[in-house]
Amino acid sequence: MADVEAIIAASAKVPKPADRTFQYGTAGVRGSSPACNMRIRRLIFYAVSDEGVRFTVATSQVSDPLLTVIRIRRILLDSVVFRVGLLAALRSKKLNGQTIGIMITASHNPPEDNGVKLVDPMESWEAYGTILANAPSDEQLLEAYDKIIKECHIKPDTKANVVFARDTRSSGAHLISILIEALKATNTDYTDYKLLTTPQLHYITRCLNTKGSPYEYGEPTEQGYYEKTASSLKAAMKGRRFSGSVTVDCANGVGGPKLRELIKHLPSPSESGLEIKVVNDDVLKPERLNYQCGADFVKTNQRAPPSSHAAPLTRCASLDGDADRIVYYFNDVDGTFRLLDGDRIATLAALFIGDLARSAGLGEKLKVGVVQTAYANGASTAYVTQDLRLPVVCTATGVKHLHHAATKFDVGVYFEANGHGTVVFSDLAMKRLYKYEPQSPAQSSALETLRALTALINQTVGDALSDLLLVEVILAHKGWGPKEWDLTYTDLPNRLIRVEVADRSIFRAVDAERRLESPPGVQAQIDAAVGKFKNGRSFARASGTEDAVRVYAEAATRSETEDLAQKVATIVRQAGG
Repeated sequence: MADVEAIIAASAKVPKPADRTFQYGTAGVRGSSPACNMRIRRLIFYAVSDEGVRFTVATSQVSDPLLTVIRIRRILLDSVVFRVGLLAALRSKKLNGQTIGIMITASHNPPEDNGVKLVDPMESWEAYGTILANAPSDEQLLEAYDKIIKECHIKPDTKANVVFARDTRSSGAHLISILIEALKATNTDYTDYKLLTTPQLHYITRCLNTKGSPYEYGEPTEQGYYEKTASSLKAAMKGRRFSGSVTVDCANGVGGPKLRELIKHLPSPSESGLEIKVVNDDVLKPERLNYQCGADFVKTNQRAPPSSHAAPLTRCASLDGDADRIVYYFNDVDGTFRLLDGDRIATLAALFIGDLARSAGLGEKLKVGVVQTAYANGASTAYVTQDLRLPVVCTATGVKHLHHAATKFDVGVYFEANGHGTVVFSDLAMKRLYKYEPQSPAQSSALETLRALTALINQTVGDALSDLLLVEVILAHKGWGPKEWDLTYTDLPNRLIRVEVADRSIFRAVDAERRLESPPGVQAQIDAAVGKFKNGRSFARASGTEDAVRVYAEAATRSETEDLAQKVATIVRQAGG
């Protein structure tokens, strides 16, 4: 059967819902609909790539809670996943057969949701993804498919290569079967890696695309991931010892079994290795995924999971459902919960890498920088610029923006406050690190540690397992516990408020989403309100998925922060009708 016939035949099995419109945004293809809800007014879908793709779909009301999940999985996501498979095949052909990755996951969302993420070795194809997702019929889908081939000068005979994996959600196997139909219809060579974390699939994709080149990233297997991580951890800890243990909440997601597998490759505590206590790793009951646990739960609720029984000053960390983000936390001696989020991880990494570069004699040859979004706490920005004396770049929200900005530095550190982030080393930085001749034993030691970090850190994407070990290495080198880490600076009190508006599109932000250019006059009102508060800062940003605007505010005290947030929320509410 020819490609044309195969695509039409396969597409006919998963038609696009006629009353749904998919709109490009900045995050991923994710269905959001708790099964316990009797009615659903809006379903949110995201399609994420390395650079970031999001689709949004609004739906009519659905009455039956059981049908809700079926509609998400078998009607809405089915067509999206199939068309993402077509997009991946086209993208691979365009790149002369380079491998594209596809991950079936919904990250920190409830277990009844699912979604699809694309792993692209270069740029994303948001516009083309939107075109394919919205083609109303099989014939029009084929027309859109052919149009992309012509516009992008794709050679149809080029063999496409795709790898894919899924997390532990019960709907994952069904969605994988649909994805395979799309890959078969396009005569794509594919490999199913079964259950993986999202960062592991990113790692494998990078390894496949760099194999045999001067930039070879590693062995393109799950085993290769563990071995590279373990060997680099050993090199980074040369002459150092871990202190105490770290308790890791795995959100009852795929990160649990993968962390346990990684631990098998690490030195045991009796061999001076790190003691990692794994909790919330039940993947046999899918309904427990992200339930009262995980990074998003901890960040949102500002408290440890109810299952946590860690002693005071014990290091704790939580992953999200697909293990691409992590936050740390601890209870102080008086029982106060202290969160060490993505801002804290970024500043810790920047501090350590900056110190190592200077100690190695490369302080003037490696430009280290930090990338943040407007949601980063102002105290963290001040700490980096004033105490660490490192440059900070602020970008729009979304990993694609942060990652791109980070590549402009020799060593770019980026983390969103939610714990998603990594460190990237430029090609020039890598050359300098491996060609530099140290002038003393101290320089040699610092240089060896820096080199080890380049392998320990998963530079392809935020990786909770890699970031966990990075933090533990830094704390061991500095002889710090969570308390000392927390004392590096004091967060400004902050508040985030969601304001419903009639039309979010009228709120247009500029300056990395820190200021509004529309509606006219609104920013001036916000500036006037901010000027009345010590250390005041506030901005309003339209949601990418719903008619709402999110207002962020900071000030010197908790009461002033609340006052400022409410004032700006009122300004937005009045402007938004």
